Amino acid sequence: MDIDTAATPNSAAPPATVGELLHAALFAAEKHRHQRRKDAAASPYINHPLTVANILANEGGIDDPVVLIAALLHDTIEDTDTTAAELEAAFGPAITRVVLEVSDDTSLPASERKRLQVEHAATASRAAKLVKLADKIANLRDLCHCPPAGWPLRRKQDYFDWAGEVMEKLRGINPALEAAFERELARRPQ
Repeated sequence: MDIDTAATPNSAAPPATVGELLHAALFAAEKHRHQRRKDAAASPYINHPLTVANILANEGGIDDPVVLIAALLHDTIEDTDTTAAELEAAFGPAITRVVLEVSDDTSLPASERKRLQVEHAATASRAAKLVKLADKIANLRDLCHCPPAGWPLRRKQDYFDWAGEVMEKLRGINPALEAAFERELARRPQ
């Protein structure tokens, strides 16, 4: 399957087919099958990419297949043994480019990865900005409702502050998602 539509701000990409979305969801589920979230319940990791895609489609009104499929796959390169070549063979170059744009270089220290996310957010493609924004919304919600076990208040606050810095570079991309982000940011733990 190669969904190689141009993900430009004015493109009218066809809606993703159910089959394409399910293929991406199954690929992500297989890649993340042994992973758990850091919350006390150790939720299945796949819940996160599914949530990110759901936020895009049902809160942001996004139906661009490149964006939705990239959302489902957004952590595969960063957090699994998936390679860019493998992703490109399965989903094409457009989706792979978006996933690479939102993937951190895990060989770098966490502080450098965070700094680079803020720096790169402003110049990311529209598709990558949308995925990044939905990812941050999902993470803020998780921090409020099912935070990582053992995270002290200060660490949660620091994440909220940093997510706000990233968001400042994503402004103007989708008013509905920006409003959802602002609502979550207002829930910053005190």
